[in-house]
Amino acid sequence: MPDFDKNKRMELPREVVVGHDAINETPVVCKHLGLSSSAVLVCDEMTKSIAGNTVKDLLEDVGFEVDVITIKTADGDTVNTVSSLATEGKAGFALGVGGGQPIDIAKAASFNISIPFISVPTAASHDGIVSSRASITMGGVKKSLDAHTPLGVIADTRIIAGSPHRLLAAGCGDIISNLTAVKDWKLAQRLRNEDFSSYAATLSEMVAKILIENAAHIKPGLEESAWTVVKGLVSSGVSMSIAGSSRPASGAEHKFSHALDMLAEKPALHGEQCGIGTIMMMYLHGGNWEKIKDALWVIGAPTTAKAAGLTREDVINALMKAHEIKPERYTILGYKGMTLDAAEALAEKTMVI
Repeated sequence: MPDFDKNKRMELPREVVVGHDAINETPVVCKHLGLSSSAVLVCDEMTKSIAGNTVKDLLEDVGFEVDVITIKTADGDTVNTVSSLATEGKAGFALGVGGGQPIDIAKAASFNISIPFISVPTAASHDGIVSSRASITMGGVKKSLDAHTPLGVIADTRIIAGSPHRLLAAGCGDIISNLTAVKDWKLAQRLRNEDFSSYAATLSEMVAKILIENAAHIKPGLEESAWTVVKGLVSSGVSMSIAGSSRPASGAEHKFSHALDMLAEKPALHGEQCGIGTIMMMYLHGGNWEKIKDALWVIGAPTTAKAAGLTREDVINALMKAHEIKPERYTILGYKGMTLDAAEALAEKTMVI
């Protein structure tokens, strides 16, 4: 028998603070992590007023120097600009304060210049708040780039509960999509002999199932709802860290969402698209797609193209295009994808169109 030679590195957040007025813990977290006294804070105009200015004041009150960079888009040029400004300012760490774009930019820029990153979400719309991937538009195409797992996550449920419910519902869609992502991963293990982590898969599925069981309790403006969703997103991110990839939380439903980003004139939110994709991919897997659709409806997430602001053509074209996205990742869609007739039948049988 050969000697055991496995070796695996897992990058996990060292500090996670979730709850009412958690934002006030920012200086404590940064000091406890032994971070440099100089920081760069990335936000947009809206999140600057919601939480960015507060984080800046809290840190400066205890001796940190904070440079604030306000961004407009999450593209490659912005990443390079933030990286350069952080280097010039000799920043020892970065904070992303906001929803998807500020966090993705701070995450990608900090990775580029090898400094730690702290995630301070103002909304819980997707698992990017704690994952090691950054969604950045490059050459007009949205790409998922390697990045840091945040060294710390500070999620204030009071702030997150005050964000539009659509964002929280989208986060639920992203969590629930773990169910089909894991099914795709298991399929890839059986058919392609892909590495598989039972621990990561079990955690990922458990998070999604808990959320479905508590769907009726996810309500607008309710801080406990924000608490439930944020914990789910954090746990989902941890499952990816254990796996060493996004496999536990990204399968054919995510390919469908990325295809929509490319094809639709006006894409919906990432988590909304993943939720709709999960309904259809669960049908293909022979699972209980109706239960997923019911849970999303109860939460207030869109379950049809029309509700998400998408067209019939958007959905059909994305289903046929999805297999081309990240082709090395094997899913229920295989390598050849769906025919037009099959795509139409799928979307109609699941009542997505």
